[in-house]
Amino acid sequence: MATPLSAAAFLAALKAEGCKAVEYRSWRSHNRNHVGSWGPVNGVMIHHTVSSGEDNSVALCYNGHANLPGPLCHTVGGKSGKLYMVSAGRANHAGSGDDDVLRAVTNETALPADNEANTDGNSRFYGLEIVNLGNGKDQYPAVQYDAAVRWAAALCRAHGWGAGSVIGHKEWQPGKIDPYGPVEGRGSFDMTAFRRDVAERLKHPASWSAGSSNTTKPPAQQEEDPMAGFSKKDIYNAVWETDAVAAPADAPDIKTNKTWQPQSYLRSIYNSVVGLPKVLDALRKDVAALRADVANLKKES
Repeated sequence: MATPLSAAAFLAALKAEGCKAVEYRSWRSHNRNHVGSWGPVNGVMIHHTVSSGEDNSVALCYNGHANLPGPLCHTVGGKSGKLYMVSAGRANHAGSGDDDVLRAVTNETALPADNEANTDGNSRFYGLEIVNLGNGKDQYPAVQYDAAVRWAAALCRAHGWGAGSVIGHKEWQPGKIDPYGPVEGRGSFDMTAFRRDVAERLKHPASWSAGSSNTTKPPAQQEEDPMAGFSKKDIYNAVWETDAVAAPADAPDIKTNKTWQPQSYLRSIYNSVVGLPKVLDALRKDVAALRADVANLKKES
């Protein structure tokens, strides 16, 4: 149980954790504090938006909709890895949930099944809405998942909480399924695994990145890792299996390969280089024959 962070402290915590935080409109004063309390806070809650498009989803979470006024969370996690700040106060994201779950979060003990909706969660939890359709097919990119882990870890670190203070909406309110869907390179979105990833971050300084040995410098001295959150497979796909374009008209495999990727060009260059010795040998023979013809013409003249 803790006093909610001020907007400035909230933003500073995210930036220290390496989050790409974006301040959206009047997020610092945009809240629902006039309809209920904000705090004391006990933990952080993860959701999915059931929407697509980064700009549209952020606007939706800021403004709300006909049945539920905004803000609908504190932060929106885009597929780009950016975290959009939409509120620093009470937000309509958690609704009513199970008091036994709140007790477990407060004590950071094993979560019971959520079978009641008798406690206001909007006053007790920070909320992150991750942009995803929630249909079980829309994938959470690795960079988006990493941003969510950093967001949760930043708030836990700021309040002195452990990963046990992190829950999913589906663990709070009966009937909810979020967050739901496949995570790139990880299988389905599993809150136990998510808490494990948050716990791993909390073992290190806020500036830490997985796979990096540079954990001793303060955040201000560290350079941002542009590849943070990307696996080797992500990098391979980005280089070799994207930006396919129409194959050259004279491509030897034009009938079977209508579009070329970077790897197609590499193969084409390789095949051309491998074939150069034969081309040069034929050219030498043609030049030799031409010389012989010229010599014969001279003799005849």
